[in-house]
Amino acid sequence: MAQKLGAACGLEDYALFLCNSGAEANENALKLASFHTGKSRVIAFKKAFHGRTSAAVAATDNPKIQAGVNKGLEVAFVPLNDLAAVEAEIAKGDVCAVIVEGIQGIAGIHVAEDAFLQGLDRLCRSSEVVLILDEIQSGYGRSGHFFAFEPSGIQPHIVTTAKGMGNGFPIGGVLISPEFKAEHGMLGTTFGGNYLACAAALGVLEVMEQQKLVENARALGRVLMDELKQLDGIREVRGRGLMIGLAFDAPVAPLRKALVDQYHIFTGVSSTNVIRLLPPLTLTEDMARYFINSLKALLKTP
Repeated sequence: MAQKLGAACGLEDYALFLCNSGAEANENALKLASFHTGKSRVIAFKKAFHGRTSAAVAATDNPKIQAGVNKGLEVAFVPLNDLAAVEAEIAKGDVCAVIVEGIQGIAGIHVAEDAFLQGLDRLCRSSEVVLILDEIQSGYGRSGHFFAFEPSGIQPHIVTTAKGMGNGFPIGGVLISPEFKAEHGMLGTTFGGNYLACAAALGVLEVMEQQKLVENARALGRVLMDELKQLDGIREVRGRGLMIGLAFDAPVAPLRKALVDQYHIFTGVSSTNVIRLLPPLTLTEDMARYFINSLKALLKTP
């Protein structure tokens, strides 16, 4: 499993710790960063979402899902793509990790810019802070690259993954740079790496390679982004590959309902004014154009 995943994502020399979910992957990544540095503070980003377990939910910028027991971790939330704000927090000391999504999904599809990730990588290395790339939603081809951070050319200390990894079967993973020594007993999981989960994950990688699904996401993402930007009524189109956010000036609930009722198209949402598009990586050009034409028709409807 580790060899197959390493070859697919270009991180062949990274170790792989297998677990059961994205939240568990982030928990272990944060723990590993603290073990490695001997420090405890974390820098995360406004509107971030990293999971619903203890440290992962503490690093999520949403007080509604944080219970009292989740507030033991000290986390500083700074704006995405603001390197100066990260530097200012690191200067305060005791920072073990910066955790950032390759593309913020729950927040409404906000891309971590390549120049920002490059600067973040330099800053973390010079400050002996661990850089964790959360690719749980944006990974596994979703962005048109295996991992969304790839266009930046960096190699993070740790990469977490899940969601697309098992195509619906519960599995997560932590890719760990060879710079780290994860000692025996430092990380653990009851069901992580079980045979059935690994068989599902290997099957996913084989299908992705055979059907060239990463390339398909890149090509059709380009088609969708280019044509959606031409439609009147959409304030902003943002994203990469098949991870696209459509921002409107008004609540999108009526539009989403019309897409379902009239065209049987299901979409995601962020806050009240953003439609999130995360179609299957097996999307065809005909399907993409059906969506574009359906949305166009609805936007022209008085």
